Amino acid sequence: MNDLLNKNTHKNTWLVPVACLLAGGALTGISTNLAKYAVNIGLTPLAFLFWSITGAAIILLIVALIKQEIPPISARSIEYYVVAAFVSVAAANLLLFSAIPHVGAGFVALIICLPPLLTYLGALMLRMERFYLIRALGVVAALLGAGVLAIHKLSAPESSVFWILVALCGPVLLAIGNIYRTLRWPDNASSSALAPGMLVAAALLLGLFSALSDFSVAIPLDAWLPLGLIAVQAWVFAGQFFLLFLLQKTGGPVLLSLLGAVGAVVGVPIAIFLQGERPPEGLFLGASLIAVGVILVTWGGVKMATIITKEE
Repeated sequence: MNDLLNKNTHKNTWLVPVACLLAGGALTGISTNLAKYAVNIGLTPLAFLFWSITGAAIILLIVALIKQEIPPISARSIEYYVVAAFVSVAAANLLLFSAIPHVGAGFVALIICLPPLLTYLGALMLRMERFYLIRALGVVAALLGAGVLAIHKLSAPESSVFWILVALCGPVLLAIGNIYRTLRWPDNASSSALAPGMLVAAALLLGLFSALSDFSVAIPLDAWLPLGLIAVQAWVFAGQFFLLFLLQKTGGPVLLSLLGAVGAVVGVPIAIFLQGERPPEGLFLGASLIAVGVILVTWGGVKMATIITKEE
């Protein structure tokens, strides 16, 4: 009887991270397409990102107040907010959003699935993860899928190598953020408390960048569409980062890094069918490999957790 209860409990513990992975990934794919549409209606990447992050921070702060989980304020937590905000939010998203008008929302949605290999290697080097063949094969499959798409993009005659390289820097920062947030997670802090703290820090960093540069965060106030789009993106960011922290806590850094792979599955069709982008060359092979990677890493995580439970 106890064995049956333990098995059911174990299965239920994986429902939460997998649900967070699917929902958070979908929001990631939607976010990249909203960023392209924002440029089309005259919003700069910095202004769109700054006001959307600010709105998301306010939303999550209200949620934290309702749940009575105020972001902790200490030297450790402030360091966590600032570093995580810079790596995972401000720098990574600014690079990706700036590259979208030049390389397309579909391509950016696809390359966000690159962090798994970097995250997995980092987690292995830091002994945060055990080597498990199924998960390793899943990460390699997802990386190969992204590689197929990136090679086709680079070989296109109208491609901009500079902006492709700028876009590729985004996944590197996201992978670093995955590792950092796991290693430096403040003691006894909940995801509901940490997410708004990170977004507040990200908004401050973006505002500081605007003040110290020629890039403005000004937006047109005489039209409802830009303001409406920022409001939608704020809610998307709020859901995306809330689920990111929840997945970070329940699923670990490698499963977390697959948010981009799920985002690609959602974001690419939106870019093609709703924004009129041409399907990326090698889409079928690349997307198939990415899907296989998600399945293997998720399944491998369940199997590995089962082995660890038996050992204990």
